Parts: sequence; C-alpha cells; structure tokens
Amino acid sequence: MPVIESVRCVLLSSPYSFAEDAEIRECFPNGPKRTIGMVEIRLDNGVTGLGEGYLAVFAPLVFREIVNLCAPYLIGQDALDIARRVADIRSVCDYWSRQGAARHVISAIDIALHDAAAKCSNQPLWKFVGHATSNTIRVYGSGGCCDTKEHFFQEFEQMNALGIGLYKIRSAKEDINRTLWVLEQAADRNITVAVDMCQNLAESPQSSDDAMQFVTAVHDRSRQPIVFLEEAVGPETPEGFVDLRNRTTTTICGGETITTPNEMIDYMQADCFDFVQPDATVIGGVGAVMAVFRASRQMSTPVVVHAWGGAVSMMANYHSAFAGGGGLVEYPLLDFPLATDMLGEQCTIRGGNLDRPAAPGLGVTLTADIERRYPFDESAVYSCKLQEFKRNPDTYWL
Repeated sequence: MPVIESVRCVLLSSPYSFAEDAEIRECFPNGPKRTIGMVEIRLDNGVTGLGEGYLAVFAPLVFREIVNLCAPYLIGQDALDIARRVADIRSVCDYWSRQGAARHVISAIDIALHDAAAKCSNQPLWKFVGHATSNTIRVYGSGGCCDTKEHFFQEFEQMNALGIGLYKIRSAKEDINRTLWVLEQAADRNITVAVDMCQNLAESPQSSDDAMQFVTAVHDRSRQPIVFLEEAVGPETPEGFVDLRNRTTTTICGGETITTPNEMIDYMQADCFDFVQPDATVIGGVGAVMAVFRASRQMSTPVVVHAWGGAVSMMANYHSAFAGGGGLVEYPLLDFPLATDMLGEQCTIRGGNLDRPAAPGLGVTLTADIERRYPFDESAVYSCKLQEFKRNPDTYWL
C-alpha cells in the first residue's frame, strides 16, 4: 500500500499571449503573464502525482494557503483510496466552501492522486478510470478574443496547421459585425464557428432576450450558422438557458464554473444545456468529471470538457474525455510556453483530432529546470474586474 509522503503546492508563472491581445488588456492588468497552481503529491514508493486547480489563475495565494491547510490530512494516508482521501479533504473544507474556492483545491488533490495511482499501475489515466472507445477525439480551437483582423488571421493559421475545423470566439451582444466577419472569413477556410458570450463573468449578466437578439441578428445576415452558443446568460439563471433552448435551434452549452457534479447534474435534469462543459480543475477532479459522464449517458446530454488552464488541466480533462467517451474537447490557442514545456509530446493533434495519450498517468512532466525557468510572479493574475481599453468599433468589421 503506497502511502502519501509529502504534499507540495507549486505556483509557476509564464509569459502568456502578447501585450496587445484583447484578453490581456482586459483581464491582465500587469501584462501578458499568467500563473497556474499545482499540487504535487509524493508517495513513499517514489511515485509523484500532479494536480491543478483553476483558482490559482485568479488567486494564487489563496490556492496555496488552502493546499497548506489540507496537506496534513493527507500525509501518511493510503494513496490509492482516492475516494476516502477526497472525502477527508471535503470534511476539512465543505462547511465553509462546499462550493467555490476550496473545490478547486480539492480538484487539484483528486487529479494528483489519480495521476499517482495510474502511474503505480503503469497505465495512462484514461485506462485507469474508464475505457476509451476511440483512439482520437475531435478538437475545437479556443481563442477568438481578438480585436484586430490580423490577430484573427494568426489564429486561423494556427488552426489550419493543426487541421482544426471548429473555432470558438468570444463575442458580446454588440459584436454583430465582428461575428459576421469571422463567420465569413472562417467559411473561406472551411472552418465553422462557435461563440462564447462569457456571461459567467458578467455582473449583471444579459438576459435570454439579449442573447436571442444577437443570434437572430447574426443568422439573419449570414448563411453560416453559429455551431454552439456558450455561457449566453448568467450561471444563476438556469431558466434563461431553458428559454434559449426553446427559442433557437442553435446548440446551447455552459457549465465551466460549476464546482460540484451534483449541481451540474441538476442543470442537466432541468434541460438547461444541449451539452455540458465540466472542468476537472474546477468541479472536483477527475472523479467528479467521470460522475458527470455517467449521468450524461442516462440523460443523453453530451459532455465537452472545458480546458483553459495549464498542462495538467488540459491532460486531466483530455484523459477524462477519453475515459468517458467524449467526442469533442477544447484546445487553447493562446501561446503559453509553460504548458507547452510540460506537455512535451503527450498532446498531439493531427488532422483536427487529439491522439489518445499513451504514457502512464497524465503524462505531464514537472522538472526542476521548468520550475527554475518559470518562477512565481505574484503580479501575474487574471482579474475578473475587467479593465477598460479602447476597442475597435463594430464598424471596423464592415
């Protein structure tokens, strides 16, 4: 029985995108640099497991302190009884954070334990937790925060190089001409387009009427459909998602900020989404995502994992998708060298499809050299209090 010997919080910061990117100007007040937070669990047999919690992108010091609070309850315990270890940490955190920040840390611990356990059995994580029925999964390119035509052209080139044929952009309800321009440019390159309206960040969020007016205005002027519409209303208004599904044939999805599988399953039972978007680094780890996949088979609601973190986040979600029988995954397009270095050859996309990973565990590498090259920078945080900047007017896209 391998026992947990140590638990370590790892905060690293890396260059991210570029200074004039709209997301950087809006969400990164200190410039194009991003932080991720990981948990490294070392077993007494020398095996280590890595997990990631999305919280550290926004509040890295909070992430670190919650990890430090939880660590003593893990050390000396059976590493392979993952359900019991997660229950132990929930008993520490659930009273004051049954949802929210602590769930991101629980996610990191769950992922690290799964990574270590799969390595102990010399299996890739997808095989350890499920049974993959496919050697590949289709990828959609996730970017589209662009505020210039040149930036969009760069992302089109990235997608063409990888053979990706579905592109998710970010659009506000006022971005009619911009969205139309992207739809037409993408069609010229045999690429279809989905739209993320980012209402999980809005306070107060738009209504389902606002979202419908946007969809109608775009579809009235373009022969190219919006493939899916993500986070079109706020997460606290499930009835808004139901209303949209009743009023449009456009596929409606969401759920990346949901922090428990039960809450996501409640949304599924309420028919809020055509597909749901759990993230292993948010919802409670690999075990939680697998619970959503099991529920999805009963309710015929597909699962398309969200993956907007670092290398561990991406691979935890991708392994879960293979194990659960997913058919589509998110692939971030923005440059993030830290993720690239940690992924190595384990994230291979060919012809728009992600190859099934073969290395034991997650297949992600953290070395002393990587830690040296990407030291933690306390100023490198994502701010959900959006920064104002001068945008190109919508007439720019005519």
